Parts: sequence; C-alpha cells; structure tokens
Amino acid sequence: MSRPGPFVLRGVRRALGTTAARVYLVACALLLGWALVTASDGSMALVVPMFATLPTSLVLLLVLPEGGAVFLLSMVLGALVNALVIGWCARTLRRGNAPDAAA
Repeated sequence: MSRPGPFVLRGVRRALGTTAARVYLVACALLLGWALVTASDGSMALVVPMFATLPTSLVLLLVLPEGGAVFLLSMVLGALVNALVIGWCARTLRRGNAPDAAA
C-alpha cells in the first residue's frame, strides 16, 4: 500500500487530472508551439499564447526581469496556474453539495 503524498500535492494532482485542465494545457502548448514556429522579428504571434495564459502570465511578466526566456517561463507557469484553477473549478462544480470523499 503506497503512502499518500502531502495534501497540497494530492490537490495539484487531482486538479491537473481533470479533462478540462488537460485540454487547456494541450491548447496552450499547441498555441505556444505555433507561435514559436511562425514568429519572426516583426511578428505578433507570441501575443496569442500570451492571451491564452492571462492573467497569470501578465503578473509574472510584470514581476520577473525582462528577457526572452523569462517571457516563455511566464507563459508556461501562467498556463500551469490557470490549469490548476480550471481543474479546481471543474472538480468543485462536478462535486456540487456532496462532500469530497477523498479528502
């Protein structure tokens, strides 16, 4: 019998395990891949995945120092945080008024 992980890690695993969160992460990855392939010097292609990961990516861009790697990091972290929120909302709405049996 395996020991359950800490409460926070179980919550993250449950939130990212929902279909809605996974679909969102795949969509963000596809948008980011498309933007990186089609981006050129004057292209605004990187704005599309940025909009998909708002508001978290914008907050991270304002807090973190400037740079290309930081821009990509803010989009990746923004997508993960937003997927956690989407997964938590999906689980909460699915559960309704019934208590969570796993908690």
